[in-house]
Amino acid sequence: MKNGFLLIVLLLFFLIPPIFAGEADVIGVKVRKMGENLYQFDVTVSHEDTGWDHYADKWEVLDDKGEIFGTRILHHPHVNEQPFTRSLSDVEIPKNITSVIIRAHDSVHQYGGKVANVQLP
Repeated sequence: MKNGFLLIVLLLFFLIPPIFAGEADVIGVKVRKMGENLYQFDVTVSHEDTGWDHYADKWEVLDDKGEIFGTRILHHPHVNEQPFTRSLSDVEIPKNITSVIIRAHDSVHQYGGKVANVQLP
């Protein structure tokens, strides 16, 4: 009986996608100055997307006080493309800001994964 139960648990573990894919992590950022107070961000996100019910759905550029300067909406799951990189151009950041935070968001956990602190060029 014990061995049969263990076999069922193992089969379920490998056959059913994980319910909790964890939080979305920012694992890389490239930033380029494009003009007066304008920047482009290329952000790499890692998240174990399982489909439309649980996927990384956006990332944001913000300051340490929480003011959001730009948001890149991710319009679909990236189940077979991990990690993935997406860009956001024409992000206007005030002259007095010298660094920003990049954070990712997923459809279940919202925020909480790894963030990146980036110095502006």
